[in-house]
Amino acid sequence: MADRTESSINIAAAPGTILDVIADFDSYTDWAHEVKKATLISEDGDGWADQVEFTLSAGAIKDTYVLEYDWDVAEDGTGVVSWTLVTGQVLKAMNGSYTLEDTVLEDSGRGTAVTYRLSVEVKIPMIGILKRKAEKVIIDTALKELKKRVEV
Repeated sequence: MADRTESSINIAAAPGTILDVIADFDSYTDWAHEVKKATLISEDGDGWADQVEFTLSAGAIKDTYVLEYDWDVAEDGTGVVSWTLVTGQVLKAMNGSYTLEDTVLEDSGRGTAVTYRLSVEVKIPMIGILKRKAEKVIIDTALKELKKRVEV
């Protein structure tokens, strides 16, 4: 994923707990406020989502699109969940990932360092700085909302 935006956050929960929230696409509209709809299209043999259709309204980026997921995670939830765009109306490419790493938090013991990486390409011309700003808003909002959902 060349030319991408990334950000990290520490969450006071085990990686497996966070992975469960990431994998629960039916609940995305409850906590990921820019996601207006998420529909599971298919699962792989292990029960992980293979393809999911989203309706997104994130500032300048509004679209209905399908992502294909890869779940390179250990039994404890550490690892990488990544996705690539299959189809989109406005988006022509979207590559992203969550990396979950077990960590020690200063004030609350063990937790998880979550890194979100994202690269988006749209079909309409967009100045690079505006595209990066949109990616940064999507990432920062998603991480804050994930943290809030998990730590409730």
